[in-house]
Amino acid sequence: MDNLVGRIALYPDSLLGQVLAAATFSDQIPDAANWADGHHYLTGAALADAIQADMLPWDPSVQALLPFPSVLEMMASDMNWTQALGNAFLAQEPDVMAAVQRERQKAYQYGYLRTNPQIVVTPGSYIAIAPVNPAFIVVPVYDPLLVYAAPRPGFFVGGAIRFGFGVTIGGFFRPWGWGVSHINWGERAVFIDNARWGRTWANRGTYSHPYPNLHREIPPRPGPGGSVARGGGERREAPVPPRVPPGTETRGGETRGQPAPQRVPPGSAARGPEGRGQANRPAPVEQHQLHGRSQAEKQAPREGKGQPKEEHHR
Repeated sequence: MDNLVGRIALYPDSLLGQVLAAATFSDQIPDAANWADGHHYLTGAALADAIQADMLPWDPSVQALLPFPSVLEMMASDMNWTQALGNAFLAQEPDVMAAVQRERQKAYQYGYLRTNPQIVVTPGSYIAIAPVNPAFIVVPVYDPLLVYAAPRPGFFVGGAIRFGFGVTIGGFFRPWGWGVSHINWGERAVFIDNARWGRTWANRGTYSHPYPNLHREIPPRPGPGGSVARGGGERREAPVPPRVPPGTETRGGETRGQPAPQRVPPGSAARGPEGRGQANRPAPVEQHQLHGRSQAEKQAPREGKGQPKEEHHR
């Protein structure tokens, strides 16, 4: 478990929580990474507007990482790891959080993890990592094989964790949980918008994020065999409509029987509901034309040619 979380354990708590949640939707990560790469030139309000305008179908935790193309690319480039991380977080959230703390304690013990101009490190029974400016998040870059092991003599530990360009979050991305999420290390749980993150392992489709004013779910479409795809890649059988006996019709949820057609004796005229004889109405004219003649004309008997074959009306 320690090796599984090593590459993200030193992320600021807010970013770490979003990565763990997004990993549970691993099937959405590659498409999100492509979208983020194609819109890498957008930031702040322009990026938030583009996300809203495109009505992206992914889970809000996945969309929350769109301002961080490098993080999505890292996850998309190693899908086996991403899937394993998501499965572990779903099934063993407390164990995953405990593993993160063990890795942080190692990095702090060996001198790699310290407060700097980008992050504030709060040591203790649980080590918390927060950005210096909550609205400006910088992704740390480091080698997990290096920062969790004792440094060799004379090695300068100060440069083991590097920080690149930061991402301005501000209030633009609040609908995706930024600024209202944290990790409660005492409970070993991720909280988003003051609600504990959670999904039912046996039924991924029942989960919905507590993000305010955001609904990005696309109605599932029937797949092969009449099944419908749900969040997390599961498929469920589509409900089968009840069979309606012949001679019935449904109106507004009710099933009403239709009267069986009455047999009309030969030679008699059928009467409509108001009692008017149908015999007085002109017979419909056949509209199909064959080589300039109507169907009735073509089937009319010719002199000396005998009678046409009898037609069987259905």
